[in-house]
This record gives sequence, structure tokens and C-alpha cells, in this order.
Amino acid sequence: MRRFAKDCPVETRLFAVLVLITLGLGLGTDTFFTLANITSLLNNNAVNLIWAVGLLVVLIAGGIDISFAVAASVVQYLAALIFGAIGGGNWATGLIVAGGLGLCLGLINAALIHGFRVVSIVITIATFNVFFGLLMFFTRGRNIYALPGWWTDRIFIFEYQSANGVWSELNLSVAIMLACVAATAILIGWTTWGRQLYAMGDNPEGARRAGVNIALMHGLAYGWLGMMAGIAGLCQVNIAKEVVPNALYGRELEVLAAVVLGGARLGGGRGTIIGCILGVLFVAVTQNGLNLLGISPFAFQMIIGAAILVAISTSNLDLGLKRRRAAP
Repeated sequence: MRRFAKDCPVETRLFAVLVLITLGLGLGTDTFFTLANITSLLNNNAVNLIWAVGLLVVLIAGGIDISFAVAASVVQYLAALIFGAIGGGNWATGLIVAGGLGLCLGLINAALIHGFRVVSIVITIATFNVFFGLLMFFTRGRNIYALPGWWTDRIFIFEYQSANGVWSELNLSVAIMLACVAATAILIGWTTWGRQLYAMGDNPEGARRAGVNIALMHGLAYGWLGMMAGIAGLCQVNIAKEVVPNALYGRELEVLAAVVLGGARLGGGRGTIIGCILGVLFVAVTQNGLNLLGISPFAFQMIIGAAILVAISTSNLDLGLKRRRAAP
């Protein structure tokens, strides 16, 4: 096990497991490898991947945030009120408004974490409850159905009808997801800020002494996740065609599991876009496979919990190997 963990990156291991699972599902079901099922997988998990790349930035910086799904719900309601006040809008306006609102909520987390010097998970548990409580108090749990046409109209970037009449299609949320993934890849892989985020996550005190602005990095990490949460919330409404206050409640665990499975270290300083994508695919394929096989959805929760334990154990094993190699 130690030799395997040492010589094989997390992404490679996860890719191998994912290939085995997909081959097994392809042999065990008649519908898994159909174009309709594959496009459905992409459509249904676009929101999760947008969240995941935002959460990846926070984990790289050494933090954790579990309030992003509730923040997305808050953005949906605020955006609906704003669009009603301005008389409509369009997708460009919507992305700016939703991204800006999410950014503000993310910056609230960053300010509290940096200002109070409190562990990030404690702050985000608090804001999770505050955001959700305020949302339910002011909305009284009522759904919003009267939305601008541009927000609820389906826009497809790909359509195909098979010979037996089954439609396969990719909606706009997939294109937005690809843009968010590309933007995050540029941020963490091609900018000075990205290198500073990795440095802060790996050694906060060393990064501070090297001149990294810790307050700015907190704002960048949590603000980026907040912006991704807002954009994902906008896309989710386009899929559901209504604003539901608790529709996104509870989806934090599967996104966190996906990012950690993809190799992002809970202690910070490690994580890649490729690993993040593979982690989301693993969770999505597992859930889809269980549905196709007719297995109880409760099994999915058990698998996610076990996957998190395996990912954390593997991470600790990798850290142990690094410490041992560094020892004189």
C-alpha cells in the first residue's frame, strides 16, 4: 500500500477506479453507455462541478467552507427580486448579478475568518445557519415561480435524436460549467495569486513571512467560491424553472467528498483541476449507476462516507511518506 501511494498520484488511482466502475456499469446495464445517459449525467452534475472548482480553491488555501450551497439559495432569491425590480434582464446581466451577490457572501466568510482568527469550518457552520435561517424567515419557505423568460427558457448547446426517438441534449449550464472550470484552472495554475494560494495552504506562517497578503488570499479563496456558488445557483434555477428555498440544502457533503477524493488535501496546499473533475465524475457515476441498478439511494450515502474515509486515509499516508523521506 505504501509503495502504491508513493508511486501513483491520487488522480491516477481515481482514474483507474473510475474506469473499472464505468466498465462494470456498462456490462451490468444496457443504458449506462447510451448518449442520452451521458448527456444527462453532464447536465445533472454541472452545478456540482461549478461548486467543486470553487471549493477546490478554498481547500488549496487551507480552509473549508460548507455554506456555499445555502449561499447559492440566498443568491437565487435575491437575484429573483433584483430581476423583478429591473424588469427582466438577460443571461449576461444574470451572471454578473448572481456572481456579484455570491462574491459578497463569500467575502463575508473571508472577513469573519480573517478578522476573528477562527477555524474556517466553525465560521462557515455559523454562516450556513445564519444564511439559511434568514432565507427561510424572510421567504417563509415559499417558492418563486414568476421568473423572467430568459432565466427559465431552455437553451441547448447540443441536441441529437436517435433512431428510436430518444433525445440527447446538453443545456447552457454545461457551457457555463466549462467556462468556470477553465477560469479556475487559469487562476490556480497560471497566476501569481494561484501560487500564493498554494503557499498559504501549505505553510501559512512561511507564506506570510515571504510577503503573501493573507487577508487578500482569504478574500480571493472564499470570494471565488462565493462567486461560483452564485453562478451555480443561477444555473440550477434554469434547470428547475423555479426558486425553491431548500432545494440545494444538504448537497455540500457530496461536493466536499468529490473534491477530497480528487486529491485536494483538507490541510491545504494540494489539489488539481483534473483531480476535482475526476472526483465529481466518480460521485456522479456512482450515484447514476446505483439508480440504473435499482439499488437503494441510501447506499449512496454510505459509499460517500466510505470514500471520504479512504481519501483522508490515503492523504495521511502520503503525508507520512513525505515526512519519512524528509527525516535525516
